[in-house]
Amino acid sequence: MTLGEKIRYLREVEGTLRGLDREISQQELARMMQKELKKTISQSYLSQIESGARPHVTNSTRMLLARFFKVHPGYLVDDPEGFENTLVSDVGTLEDNLDLWLVAGAERFKRDLALHHALLTVAKHADSRLCLVLIGEILENPGMAERLMEVLKPQSNGDAKMRRPQ
Repeated sequence: MTLGEKIRYLREVEGTLRGLDREISQQELARMMQKELKKTISQSYLSQIESGARPHVTNSTRMLLARFFKVHPGYLVDDPEGFENTLVSDVGTLEDNLDLWLVAGAERFKRDLALHHALLTVAKHADSRLCLVLIGEILENPGMAERLMEVLKPQSNGDAKMRRPQ
């Protein structure tokens, strides 16, 4: 992940943490930094960082951003080529790694409540691999996903009662 991608991600997280249900804008970030830290960087400078026009920042800028976002200053650099931010261990199983990946995906898509819930439900299942394989099989059969959604979550049509499988 590049420094610019990290700043964009942190703006999204900060907006969520502040109850905005959206990322904070670059302009809002500059204003909040001024108000809370009595120091700021310009919106145009933030734009240059995020676009990659300025792939490196000064130490004072890095420290200011780290203080505002409450992250370690070492996080605010480009990751090296091939860097993985997941822990790899021989002790963990593939299932554990899959579950962690699903939970991370759920966090990334927490604004889409249905998708967020679905990813967490699969991650919590005793055999999440089987769940994903099953989804693959369902999608291989034309119309199966739509039919299952009809049966499992029927649309309420006025006085219509929920359909029950026969």
